[in-house]
Formats: sequence, structure tokens, C-alpha cells
Amino acid sequence: MATEYGQGYGWDDGPGFRGEGTTGRWHRLPTALRAPIEARSLREFVYLMLSLPLSILMFTFAVTMTSLGAGLLITFLGVPVLAAGLAGCRGLGSLERARARGLLGLDVAAPEPLRMRKQGPMGWMGATLKSGASWRHLLYTVLHLPWAVFAFVVALTLWTTGWTLLTYPLWFWIFPMYGGQGGLQLYGDEAHRIYLDNPFEITVTALVGLLLTLATPWIVRALTLVDRLLVGGLLGPSKLATRVVELESDRGVVVDTAAADLRRIERDLHDGAQARLVALAMDLGLAKEKLAEDPREAARMVGEAHGEVKTALQELRDLARGIHPAVLTDRGLDAALSSVASRCTVPVQVEVDLPARPAPAIEGIAYFTVSELLQNISKHSRATRATVDVWRIENRLMIQVVDNGVGGADAGAGSGLAGLAGRLDAVDGILVVDSPAAGPTRVTAELPWRAA
Repeated sequence: MATEYGQGYGWDDGPGFRGEGTTGRWHRLPTALRAPIEARSLREFVYLMLSLPLSILMFTFAVTMTSLGAGLLITFLGVPVLAAGLAGCRGLGSLERARARGLLGLDVAAPEPLRMRKQGPMGWMGATLKSGASWRHLLYTVLHLPWAVFAFVVALTLWTTGWTLLTYPLWFWIFPMYGGQGGLQLYGDEAHRIYLDNPFEITVTALVGLLLTLATPWIVRALTLVDRLLVGGLLGPSKLATRVVELESDRGVVVDTAAADLRRIERDLHDGAQARLVALAMDLGLAKEKLAEDPREAARMVGEAHGEVKTALQELRDLARGIHPAVLTDRGLDAALSSVASRCTVPVQVEVDLPARPAPAIEGIAYFTVSELLQNISKHSRATRATVDVWRIENRLMIQVVDNGVGGADAGAGSGLAGLAGRLDAVDGILVVDSPAAGPTRVTAELPWRAA
């Protein structure tokens, strides 16, 4: 996985250009005029200059170790030599990722670690030889040398030629005065020589140098684009390994969420319905004792117990509805969301436009998402109205909940929205929160569509 940062700055990159007036004037210049002396351009040029000697070192090491290891495979010594060569390539890959991070602003994650089935030297050698990342690092050391030679020659030639021609008026003043030259010589043989020595020729030469100087940073940037692709494609984790890590993380989120739900259900049962049922049993026991000596008091106690039974049944219904409501199974998402909206403290308009019912798991997550968002509206938004829209776009189920409240909701602040985002991420979903300080709040959830 690769990310980029530090997209280039002007003179204010350095410590001597922090003045407000100077920085403002500098950034008013067009990008094409700033590019030759921007810090980003200089870093990219330095990167290409360092690529050649480092590529020679990497190529020499990789080819030597690989050839030696392959030649010794007829003996046992070839296996450890080849494994050591691959391990060295991985170390050189770490150096290249650090160089790309420092000079190109390209942050490439380290590849997947070695998976050793058993400890010891044999396990390490087997894991190194079986690792696809090790062979990708070897491929990088081989492929990078010819490209580094080409990029080095092109960048150095353009950079030196452009600045030399741009500053030719200075050279023309120096050489005739101190070197006895007639200017820059374009052609010369035994009969005659041609020099750039009149004002028109000097001006044209400087203009050509200016064009080359202005174009060189963009050519260098295009050259480093290939390096970015090589580093990101060969020295980072593979797509399969990245996906495995994501799935392992999502599995952990799902397990934690399921455990939290079980704890919540147990707590609600223990503190709610179970406590009421225990109190109900005690009340009925007392009523039974009172039945013979004080029938009126016993009847009153039975009446109170009847009320407790209704309350306990309502709590059990609410708890079951929070897990998976029967209306969702029987009538689908439209009816279930309308039922949730009817219990919200503000008027909610629900519109569900789906060609068919999604898979039960996706339907349940969609219901839970809307239920949580409407609870947040009731508790925190101070809104007067809200809307819920559910629709399908290609292979995605879209959910959007909007309210006209005070705003300020933040999914990254450790709130319930963060947990909701984690639930959606576990099934390759996305939660986007747009909630400015003065409102309104717009929460958009996106889930993969799977038909029932």
C-alpha cells in the first residue's frame, strides 16, 4: 500500500523564507516558473542522481548472490546462499522505500513478513525462498538498473544543459575576458569556427536554456513516476497480502462486536427483564400468603404483578427488536425502518426504493445502522425533522440519513459513530459523516449489495 505526501513547496520550505511578503509574492508566481527551484523538484533530481550508484550496488549484489546460489544448488550450500541473497534484497528494498519516502514523499508499507512454519535456520530459509515478496525484491534490483541508467542520463543532461544555456550570457562575459574564447563554439574545423558571439545568438541561446530549464522539472517528475510504480508495485505488500490483513482486521472487529452485543444483551436481561421477573415472583409469593387472610390485599398485589408482567414483556420485545425485529424478517426493510422512525422523537420521512430484498445479513446491518442514527438524532441533534433514504446503485446498497439539527457529529471522536463505522467496514461498507458545526448533519452509509 502506497500513499503520497509533501506535494512540493516553494522557497518557504527553507528557514530563510518565512516572511509573509516574500512567501506571498513567491506563491503568486505560476507553477511553471516556480518548478525549477522548488524543493520538490530538487528532491526528485537528487533521487534520480542517487539511483544510478545504488542500482549498480543492488544489481551487482543480486546477480552475484543469485548466480552463486544457483550454481551451488547441486550441493547443499546453494540453498543458504540463495536465501541470504533474497534476504539481502529485502534489506536493500527497505533502503529504497526509505529513500522514496524521504525524497519522493512516497510512503510504501513494508511487505508481508516471513511466515515460518518451524523455527531455526531451515525454517527461515524455507520461508525466505517461498516468500513472493523476496522474489519481487530480487526482480526490482534487476529491473531498476537499466531504468536508473536511462533516467540518470536524461535528467543530468537536461538539467546541466538547461542551466548552462540559460546562464550563457554570464559565460560569454567570463570566457572572452578570462579564457580568450570567442563564445560558445557550435562548430569548428581546420578552416573556420562558428561561435555564438552576437547579441541575437546570445539571446536565443538563453531563451532555449530557459525553455529547457522550465521543462526539466516536469520531465524529471515523469521519470520519477516510473520509480514510484516500481517501488510501490515490487517493494510493497501484494494485493493478496493486503486483502488478507484487511480480512483479519475485519474478522477481529466482527468478533469484538459480537462479544459486545452479547454483553449488552446479558446486561439488559440481568438489569431489566430478569430483575422484574424476580420481583414478580416475590410479589406473587406474598400475594399467595395473603390470599387466605386478606383477599383484597392479595388481589391488589396480583394486579401490581400483572402490570410488572406487561412491563417485562415490553422490555423483552424491545430487546428482541434490537437484535433482529420480526417485522424485518416478515415484511422487509421498508416496514422495519418505518417502525423505527415512528419511535423517533422527531418526525422522520422514510423512503426505500429497492428492486428486491437484500441478503438477510446486509438487511440486518442496514436496519441497525438506521436505528443507531435515529437514536443519535433523538438524543443529541436537537433537530425538528429528519429523512431516511435507502436505494441501490449497481452492486451497492446506499443509506442516507439527514437531520436539520445543530451538527458537530464526528465519527473519529470515539463516539457511537466510530463503532458504527467499524461494523460497516467489517463487511466492506463505508460510513461518511458530513456534519458542520451549525448543521445540518448528513450521514451516508454504503454497503455491498447481495441479493436474498
